[in-house]
Amino acid sequence: MRATRILRAGAAGTLAAVLALSAVVAVAPTAAADDLDDQRAAAEREARQKEAERDQLETTLSETNAELSQAVLDLNAVEGRLPLAQAELAEAEAAHEEAERQAAILAQRLEDAEAEEDLVSAQIEDGAGKVDAARAEIAQMAREAARGSGEVSALGLVTGAQSTEEFLANYAVTASAARSQARTLTELQDAEAVARNQEARLAAIRETITQLKDEADANVVAAKEAEDQAAARKAEVEELIAEQQELKATIEDQRDQALADIEANEKDQQAVEAEIKDLIAKQKERDAEIAAERARKEAERAAAAQQGSKGGSGGSKGSSGGSKGGSGGGSSGGGGSSSGSSGSFLSWPTSNHTVISNYGMRLSPTYGVWMLHAGADFRAPLGAPIYAAASGEVDASYCAAGPGCNIRINHGPYNGKNVRTRYLHLASSGRASVGEWVNKGDIIGYSGGTGRITGPHLHFEVYVNGSSTNPVPWLP
Repeated sequence: MRATRILRAGAAGTLAAVLALSAVVAVAPTAAADDLDDQRAAAEREARQKEAERDQLETTLSETNAELSQAVLDLNAVEGRLPLAQAELAEAEAAHEEAERQAAILAQRLEDAEAEEDLVSAQIEDGAGKVDAARAEIAQMAREAARGSGEVSALGLVTGAQSTEEFLANYAVTASAARSQARTLTELQDAEAVARNQEARLAAIRETITQLKDEADANVVAAKEAEDQAAARKAEVEELIAEQQELKATIEDQRDQALADIEANEKDQQAVEAEIKDLIAKQKERDAEIAAERARKEAERAAAAQQGSKGGSGGSKGSSGGSKGGSGGGSSGGGGSSSGSSGSFLSWPTSNHTVISNYGMRLSPTYGVWMLHAGADFRAPLGAPIYAAASGEVDASYCAAGPGCNIRINHGPYNGKNVRTRYLHLASSGRASVGEWVNKGDIIGYSGGTGRITGPHLHFEVYVNGSSTNPVPWLP
């Protein structure tokens, strides 16, 4: 048939393959628009949730090795994109299915229109024969009338007849010829009207065929675009799934090391607190010994003064000396307390006062374990100066795997409690040394990005009587 020939030609050739599957396509279920909308809405919600989780992840991963941190963040990005890619794949597949369904419908309509074109064309050809026959018959009548035009007239029929019978016979013949001529004319008019209608119908059919071919060509393009889009989304989904599995494997491979790092951080924190508490206890013992020794000496001086009072001015001089010594001790004690008497006790340890990770317990979203972030993290690019938050003596300065290069300062008593600060992830060089006295605001080191961290920053800790506490309330 002509329909088959047309479908094999040009861009409409794709429709031939679709026709072979038209029965299947016609009944194949397609995703409902509402279902696709729901899937996309759910995917967008999940993507927003993953994006919100990313900030939390960056915070919880700040004390993690860079490889693990990057794998977790990449997994977050993949799992945020995957639902959207799957929703887009479903939409592209639905569009492709719809294009194939439309192709099958258009192909059937085109085939039906061309079959109707053949039928009407045949009817026009058949009608053309009837018109020609009617016209030939009318022409023959005209010729016969012309040949007999001198023999019979209306008046002759009345006056030329030789008898009544002849008159009636002539009249009957003439009336019959007139009726035959009228009938032939009517048939010709009817045939010509039918022919005109069929020509108009044929023109409309051919216009419809042209439109159907244009729609079929456009649908071929749309179907190809939908097919390409579906293929691209499918490839992306498969790539995302493969990447997701690879990242999960990477994270799982580092599980033991990450948990060991978390445990090491906890042990380091416990060791620091235990060390500070031990130092405080020893300091208290030394202070008690010093106080006892001072009391003993005071008692001796008092006894000597009492004994020397009998000697007059000598005793008075001794008493004056004792008074001077007591005054010196009182001054030293007051100096430690007065360091935080104006404003906040501690000052900012960095020029940038932005806290990027707060103090407190946090749940590792990767491994589901709780851990204490024992300080506050501040932005501090490589080489940024780190300042002493208050005056005091450096009582620790070393480098280790977890905290990196760090120092600790003993600021002495404040409101009856010992206060110490600790500064982590410093550069290996330029740090204050153990035993060095530093004043509030002095540079004690530089940001170095050392230890188990994802990027340079200062991890700042505060200890009150040896226990970790939130540093932020101590700052201006």
